[in-house]
Amino acid sequence: MGRRSAGAVHQARDGVAALTRLRRICLALPGSSEKLSHGEPTFWVGGRMFAMFDHHHHGAPHVGVWLAMPLGAQEALVYQDPKRFFVPPYVGPRGWVGVRLDNRPSWKTVEHVVREAHQFVATPLARKANRSPLPWRGRGQGEGARTTPPAGTAAPRGRRR
Repeated sequence: MGRRSAGAVHQARDGVAALTRLRRICLALPGSSEKLSHGEPTFWVGGRMFAMFDHHHHGAPHVGVWLAMPLGAQEALVYQDPKRFFVPPYVGPRGWVGVRLDNRPSWKTVEHVVREAHQFVATPLARKANRSPLPWRGRGQGEGARTTPPAGTAAPRGRRR
């Protein structure tokens, strides 16, 4: 039987403490639930995931949480504080942001961004707005996709189609 190094034990303890605190924040939000998904604890509202715990997920060098965020939030947070925020793999291209939970995080900041993610996912209009910048544009430009606004809807100023 192999022995764990002191660093591995410390990492495991940090992960448990971080998850305990994150769990308390997430489950205090209205309609939130937790389930295991992708091998990690995840937090859901309205049938949609808003947070995923990252305990060295796929060999990542940190403990953190991945959060669903509205367009532009990821770039702003990572630019503002790249030591605390990062672009997570897989979901990063869809605007999710990672927050490091090891190395003494500001739990007030963590709670704030978790609340933002929860509100973003729980609000159907916010989710819908994040998918398509123009409400009358379909996902693809194939047959049947609208290229003009529906009757009674003005096109955005400065854009002509």
